[in-house]
Amino acid sequence: MKAGRITVSIRKFEVTDVPTPNAGAGQVRIKVGAAGVCLSDVHFLEGILSPGYLAGDEVTLGHEVAGTIDQIGEGVDFRSIGERVVVIAGERNESNQITTLGFDYDGGWAEYVVINSELVMPIPDSLPFEQAAIIPDAVSTPWAAISSTGKIQAGEAVAVFGVGGLGIHAIQLLKVIGCSKVIAIDPREDARANAMARGADFAFAPDDPDLKKHRGLHAAFDFAGVTPVRKQALSMLGEQGRLIIVGIANEPIVIPNDMAFTYMRTQIMGHYGSEPHHVSELIEFARQGKLDLSHSVSEILPLAQAAEAIDKLANKIGNPIRIVLKP
Repeated sequence: MKAGRITVSIRKFEVTDVPTPNAGAGQVRIKVGAAGVCLSDVHFLEGILSPGYLAGDEVTLGHEVAGTIDQIGEGVDFRSIGERVVVIAGERNESNQITTLGFDYDGGWAEYVVINSELVMPIPDSLPFEQAAIIPDAVSTPWAAISSTGKIQAGEAVAVFGVGGLGIHAIQLLKVIGCSKVIAIDPREDARANAMARGADFAFAPDDPDLKKHRGLHAAFDFAGVTPVRKQALSMLGEQGRLIIVGIANEPIVIPNDMAFTYMRTQIMGHYGSEPHHVSELIEFARQGKLDLSHSVSEILPLAQAAEAIDKLANKIGNPIRIVLKP
């Protein structure tokens, strides 16, 4: 079968032929219907991110995957051939460490992927593979940051810095739970327009002087992974305001003024990834029509053009939210 693989030591990527895997005990094989391309994949290829638990020097990329079960391994009696599923992007290894699909073991930029049967969730027929595939990161990461880490409540006023692949879904989800004011902040005009179309109440460039009118916020999210964002976000928070950092800048987090920080009882929280229940909740949102992902897939490319997809995302060609690969 064809698979998009990286040689980690030299950060070389290519779509190549590999043996088609078979489901072992406790596993299922999924015929991939769609697989998302994430900025984490770009960071992996650039050397910013590295696998922590990969056995060997090569791995198939792709941690956002949906498809159809086409083979069931021994001992699996709660899955069925033909079942439409989405894949949870990580699991714990024998040492209880979290390992990630497409980084620490083979992912879904392939015609088939073999996965632990407990790491797949059924999806309704009404949810296309292209939309379902992006749920386990592009949508579940902001949802987990909102609901579990930030504990955002209905009626709160929130800013979202960086409205790309993750931040745009944060905008939608904050409106789903009933936030009173959702502000999108991004230097790109097309990204701001998209945020307004997806439900933001306001959208500003970072240097817009009108931003000062919106201080006193309950929370702010950094999806940009840009150091100056943190300083600006902290200045916009009200008493006991929370800054939730999701984007990775790989730099120190600086508190500009400790007096203001302590007096206002500000909180800074880090967030990474999501849990299976977040994916389940989002599938239900989509089933009920509360979450519309039809505008989230910017482009669908064949697996053979995976390198082109990576380049488009890395260089923001066409302002992509999510590019999806189809084998």
